[in-house]
Amino acid sequence: MDEVPDPEPGPGEILVRVTAAGIGFADIQIRAGLMRSVLADLPLPYSPGFEVAGTVIAVGPDVDPAQIGRQVIGATAGGGYAEKAVLPAAALSRPGTLDDHTALALLGQGTTAVGVAEAAALRPGETVLVEAAAGGVGSLLVQLAKHAGARVIAVARGEQKLDVAKQLGADAAIDYSTPDWCDRVREAADGDLRVVLETTGGPVSKSAFDLLTPGTGRMVVYGTTSGQAPQFDPLDVYQRGLSVIGFASVVLPPEHLARLLNRAFDLARTGELKPIIGAALPLAQAAGAHKAFEERSTIGKTVLTP
Repeated sequence: MDEVPDPEPGPGEILVRVTAAGIGFADIQIRAGLMRSVLADLPLPYSPGFEVAGTVIAVGPDVDPAQIGRQVIGATAGGGYAEKAVLPAAALSRPGTLDDHTALALLGQGTTAVGVAEAAALRPGETVLVEAAAGGVGSLLVQLAKHAGARVIAVARGEQKLDVAKQLGADAAIDYSTPDWCDRVREAADGDLRVVLETTGGPVSKSAFDLLTPGTGRMVVYGTTSGQAPQFDPLDVYQRGLSVIGFASVVLPPEHLARLLNRAFDLARTGELKPIIGAALPLAQAAGAHKAFEERSTIGKTVLTP
């Protein structure tokens, strides 16, 4: 870790003493040099971290000083892996019923999970395939699909993650690193898989797409954790009567994002959505946390504590 001068809040900004910072997929991609459009605009040297929870300790010149002392959660433009970070003054107050770690698990990944579930228009009785079912978003999607009355087939890698998916309510949990995983999913779905919540890309996405029921099947694509684009033939979408929907929170207007986040908060308050905090690590272990994320050994949400 390096010592740098404290950031200063500008107009419309607040300075926050960070109590927890979340690790998200975007952090990993940027560090790996994969998000070229974002990299072009990053100031150097660059400190990662977009998700921050903390206490307001200073405000910009046009911001009400009464904000000082407020417990907030929000997205910074970068630099969240630090003891102090700048957020927009419009950052949400952290719900008093949620701790910092839970709120961070809902900030980005909860917003995404609720948005994906809405895009999928899940219906009671349908069979839904949730990929990466023990991850930050996947673990939430398992719960949302169950609450929607769907039958959930969870796929993940390794017994520990499969056990987590089962504990969250998955009706079947299958290791998609095994050669016969598609056959096992087809059997578990009784040959009628209506929905795939797709975040992996590459060959996994192609296999999952092929499992969808013609005429009624639909796939929601919300990530590419393998680093590869989804692999399916657009002509097959037409010929098999399927639908493919993309969900990307970064293109949504602020009011839409706020609605999704508030919905995630509401579900957490009622106990219908329970984020998994897989690890809470000191800030000095950020590199190790990133490595674990890349090796797909993490479960749920990983947070850093200054």
